[in-house]
Parts: sequence; C-alpha cells; structure tokens
Amino acid sequence: MSFGKKYAYAWITIAFFALSIVGHWLFGWFAYVNESQSHGEAAELSPYLVEMGRDTFENWQSEFLQLLWQVVGLAYFLYVGSPASKENDDRLEAKVDALIRLKAGDDAEQLIADIDSRYLRGHGHAKPHRFANEDAQSKP
Repeated sequence: MSFGKKYAYAWITIAFFALSIVGHWLFGWFAYVNESQSHGEAAELSPYLVEMGRDTFENWQSEFLQLLWQVVGLAYFLYVGSPASKENDDRLEAKVDALIRLKAGDDAEQLIADIDSRYLRGHGHAKPHRFANEDAQSKP
C-alpha cells in the first residue's frame, strides 16, 4: 500500500486546510486594504498581520480546537482502549478465546498466541496496519 493511499484522508484534510487559510488571509488583506482606503489611510502590513493573527486564533479556538478535541480526542481514546470503548472488545475476545480453548484443546494457547502475534495484539490493544502489510507482501 503506498504512502499516499494510506494517508489520503490526511492529505485531503491538509489541502482543505491550506486552501482555507490562504483564502482567509488573502480575502482578509483585501478587506483590510478597503477599510484602510475608506478611512483615507495607507494599508500597512504589520497591523494587518496582528489583526489577522488575532482573528485566526480566535476562529481556531472557537471552531478547530473544539472539533479537533471531539474527533481526534475521542478517536484516540477509542484506539488506546478507554474503559468505555474496549469493554465490548474485551468481552468478545474473551468469548472467542473460550471457544478456541473449547475446540482446540491442548493447542489452544499456541493458536491464540499466534493470532495475537499476527494482529499485533498485546495487553488488550491492537496495532493497526500490520496485517494489511503482511497480505500485500505475501501476494505474488
């Protein structure tokens, strides 16, 4: 799997962010120049940078950071296995392990260890993408 395909969502998000921040600052400059001219003053870069910096960070505080915390924070806690998110996974895994032990007998522990190793499962947490990489490497 190529780096671009693997992180396509991130690249699209970065592109949207870059376009929006450039547009925000560009149209902000036009508005600043218009306002300066309407007051009979020359537009200066330094006051514009201060005003746009303030407006940008105010916008980030009210919108981006709130959304970032909600989406990324919750996704992170789901990934690391907060008690709320891993309760069902742990219960399901315990049931499957019990079924394997019931059917596989003496080979059960080795079979469970092999499955856990293949999916990078350790201490209740799975690490993503390893299985997909193994499949891609094993194909002719």
